[in-house]
Amino acid sequence: MLTLLRFTRYAAATLLATMLAATVAQAGDYLSFNAGEYDTIRQDHTAAQFGVEYRFDEIEYGFHPMVGAYITSRDAKYAYAGFDWAVALLPNRLYLMPSFAVGAYSKGNGKDLGGTLEFRSGIEVDYQFDNAQQFGIGLNHLSNAGIYKHNSGVEEVMATYSIPISTIGSWMGR
Repeated sequence: MLTLLRFTRYAAATLLATMLAATVAQAGDYLSFNAGEYDTIRQDHTAAQFGVEYRFDEIEYGFHPMVGAYITSRDAKYAYAGFDWAVALLPNRLYLMPSFAVGAYSKGNGKDLGGTLEFRSGIEVDYQFDNAQQFGIGLNHLSNAGIYKHNSGVEEVMATYSIPISTIGSWMGR
């Protein structure tokens, strides 16, 4: 009986350590670069899209603040701030990341979304490499949620590569 009790405690401690390791492996600030297609579903103003995003370390329960911006090949621009939520599907490897942001949009020669204030909701699946860098594929929807008379919305499909800030610091000799 004593051996079974020790085994149970050992198994519980191992499980707890594994869960904590999964959180730590995804922790830290990231600089993310993305590229993809703007207006990918309706395709009446399709364009290439390029952006950058700063993803801050977890604040609580897997939530990460983020700020970012992108530009399209039709000169549409969007700068935003919000949160994503990293849900570990496979600890230290695969993450599902729903997100929400609010920001300022300028249509350039792109799609008229109705106004400057626009909301972005999205979902991304990220694979984390052994060096903590991540590659992901995401789908976002951008619209004004009906606060303006015109609300056409737009969808974006993007590939994202995220690099831990600590890695960038080591490249620079810090």
